[in-house]
Amino acid sequence: MMPLPRSTQAIVQAPRAVVMIRPHHFTPNPQTAADNAFQTVDNRAADAVARAAYEEATEAARQLEALGVTVHKFEDETTETPDSCFPNNWFSTHSGGHVAIYPMYSPNRRCERRSDVIEMLKHRYRVQDVIDYSGLEEDEVFLEGTGAMVLDHIERVAYAARSNRTNEVALERFCTHFNYEPVVFDACDAVGRPVYHTNVLMCIGTRFAMIGLDTIRLPARRAEIAQRLADGGRDLVDLTHEQIGDFAGNAIELTGTAGPVLALSARAWAALRPEQQRVLESHATILPLSIPTIERAGGSVRCMLAGVHLAARPGRCPD
Repeated sequence: MMPLPRSTQAIVQAPRAVVMIRPHHFTPNPQTAADNAFQTVDNRAADAVARAAYEEATEAARQLEALGVTVHKFEDETTETPDSCFPNNWFSTHSGGHVAIYPMYSPNRRCERRSDVIEMLKHRYRVQDVIDYSGLEEDEVFLEGTGAMVLDHIERVAYAARSNRTNEVALERFCTHFNYEPVVFDACDAVGRPVYHTNVLMCIGTRFAMIGLDTIRLPARRAEIAQRLADGGRDLVDLTHEQIGDFAGNAIELTGTAGPVLALSARAWAALRPEQQRVLESHATILPLSIPTIERAGGSVRCMLAGVHLAARPGRCPD
């Protein structure tokens, strides 16, 4: 099969639109703290934390829109869903008009699923089907979307680190339905704790990939994954444990008016060495977003942005 032209590859891997949820009562989630080592305590008053998170999400959306990325903004005014600003865990969208809804590990995160988001997608984009895996929660089988999986949409590979939030049975089912090859591995942080979500250690762009190779426990698996990414013609940026701790792997490539945009946090960008920054700057416009309050919940920019890989209905969505 002939490879896709580079211009087409960019659209396949880097969506032009995202869904964001602006939280009104944000707080780090106590139900996810046990296996999310990235979470930290915020000692400010609850209303100050909530206000800061809302302002960070609002400013992030504004900066994305300024570069030509379409941002579909939804509000969460409830107090039951502290992690609602991370919608990429409960749904994903795919070329050909497909949408997936996922089973969530923490009970209070299951309330994040929203029918109005799915209805908006059906109204604005061509949606052929919605495959709902959330019933697997009854069997304690979990797969937290594009947090659990990092998808190479060009090579059709789903990379997934084993964890409480990534069940291999659910992963196989997703890959069968959506035509991806699963590549599963064990990944740990510097002190040996399993990494809770794959997307904190790995970001795949059209012409680059950022990955914490040292987190992958088995040397042979580590070498295989690095080779697969390189074989796809991507420049590899190998991240240290410290850089991953600063959310350098939790980034996403998008398509703006002037071409590729790499969205990541200001903290993540500052953690990269100059030579790593130069590699990324050669492939995309860099958009560092300041979200220090939201990052205390254990996720960063990639977690905040649910990419829309669907074809827009004519006249329904900006270019």
